[in-house]
Order: sequence, then structure tokens, then C-alpha cells
Amino acid sequence: MTVSISTMCVIGAGAWGTALAKHLAEKGLNVRLWAYERDVVRAINTSHENPIFLKGVLLPHGLIATSSLEDAASSCEGLVFAVPSHATRSVLRNLRPFLADPIPLICATKGIEEETAKLMTQVMEDELPAAMHDKLMVLSGPSFAAELSAGQPTAVCLAGQNAPLVQRFQSALMTPAFRVYADSDLLGVQLGGALKNVMALAAGVIDGLELGLNARAALITRGLAETIRLGVAMGADPRTFYGLSGVGDLVLTCTGALSRNHSVGVRLGKGERLETIVNGMQAVAEGIRTARAALTLALRHHVEMPIIQEINAVLYENKSCRKAVSDLMERDAKLEKG
Repeated sequence: MTVSISTMCVIGAGAWGTALAKHLAEKGLNVRLWAYERDVVRAINTSHENPIFLKGVLLPHGLIATSSLEDAASSCEGLVFAVPSHATRSVLRNLRPFLADPIPLICATKGIEEETAKLMTQVMEDELPAAMHDKLMVLSGPSFAAELSAGQPTAVCLAGQNAPLVQRFQSALMTPAFRVYADSDLLGVQLGGALKNVMALAAGVIDGLELGLNARAALITRGLAETIRLGVAMGADPRTFYGLSGVGDLVLTCTGALSRNHSVGVRLGKGERLETIVNGMQAVAEGIRTARAALTLALRHHVEMPIIQEINAVLYENKSCRKAVSDLMERDAKLEKG
């Protein structure tokens, strides 16, 4: 019999972390939400809103925010980790002293560490006690925070190596509007969730250049092919990429109007400079940093990823978007499955 969970902690009060905390609190769990920004903590606890990252969404009065990692982690039965990838290692390092007992941890961060090209669970294994390593899980799939917060139907997957633990938290997360599928491919689920952000940048460039729906569809399809090639080279199950954390999330992020990464790509395609775009953003577009890490992995595993290569050239080598697209289109003829 599955033992029910009553207390959860969410680390990271961006849009996705806040939406997940709201979801869990509305299901009746006791939830504490850790935020780095003290003004976010104050707003959630007084006006029951996160005006910076999830404006206009009323949060349950029972949802308690805190800026103390010690308070957040105390006496909870599970952690949901939703911190941006570039801050993951430092937050984990600060969190570790307050993890007296091994606690199941669900990683809801979609990214790859830029400096090391490590996936989030690999960073967690570096920073967390060994007794927690088999308690790591990953939550991923096509899921905009605004739609989850509005109660609109959403389906995701929860992956982990400990099947009974995955089933326990699958039950804790499920509601009639939030369907959770179990998976065991931690590697594939994380790669799909991270690389779709880079492909969304590229799809946004296509739309910013007004190159049409044919071009966008081709970009999504070939982006999936690149993702599968890298995943297989790294040991992932190729079937994972045809699921929610793969093609599902890829299509949503490459086409959805709520996608930050797609929006950045559109602005790049229209001629804006990356520095200007980033300086004007409050939230993080994970694909910008993940692009570099993805290229590192492609080179390390000797995998051809031309879309990843071209988006890096646009982001970091001042290559024009039109030239990047023409170079992709004019590559030597190949078999589609090649």
C-alpha cells in the first residue's frame, strides 16, 4: 500500500516552482516554498501572490514562503527542486547542512550545468549525501506554469531509479487535471527537457525571420533527431524522446506563446542583440546557457548536432540568423535517418 505524503518543500520560487507549490498546497499538502528574493517571500505571505514570477495568480493561504533553507527543509517528506540550472550547485551546497536524513528529491529544473556539461542529477550527486542518490527523481514534460496554475489539463512524467519511490510521489502529485506518468530513464528525461529549450531558441529564430511553418516544422523534426542521437550516444533509451519529456515538451516549447526560449529566439531573428534581450528579462531562458553545454556534450560524444552548433554561433559568435539558417539548409545531402 502506498503511504500518503503530507508535507512537501519546494526550493525555488520562479514561475514553475511557484506553480508546483500552489498545485501541491491545493491538493491539501503542507507546503513550504523557498525563495531567494525576500520581496517574493514577503508578497507570498502577505498578499498570497508572486508578483515577479507568477503575477495575477492567487496562491493558497496555507502556502508558506521562506528565505531560510533550514526552515524550508525541516520535517518535510520530500523536496521539489526548481532552481535555475546555473544556481543549482550553489543552492544545493547551502542546502546540504540541513538535510539530516536522506530526503527524496524531485528535480524540476530543465537544464545542463554550463561549466561542466553535467545533468542536474549529476550535479546533485556531486553535492548531496550518497544516501540520497537513489532517492533522486526528475519531473519533466510539456508544462507551462501559467496553465498548471489555471488548472488546465497537463501531463508530465516522473523518472527515477527507485520504482516504489517514484510510484509514491506519482500518487502525491496526481490530480484530475495533472496526470503523472512513471519512468525510469533519468538520463533521457533530463536531456529531452534541457535540449528542447535550445531547439525552442532556434524555432523562435525561424519565426522571427518569418520563414514560415514549413521551416519551423523541419526545425522541430531535425531538432528531435539531434536530441535522440546525443541521447543514444550517452546511454539513454531512444523511446524516451518520443514521450512527454521529449517530443511533447519540444513541440510545446517550440510553438507555445508562453515559451520564454521561443520568445528570445523570435527577438534574435528580428535583429535584437542577445545582451539587450537578457538584460530586459526577469526570468531565466534556460536555453541560452544550455546551448553551450549541449555543444560540449556533442563534441565529447562525437555526435553531429548542426542546429546546436548554429544556435551557438548566433548566440556567442555574432553570426547572423539568416546566415545560420542558410548554412543549415545548404549542408550536404543526407539520408533522413542519418
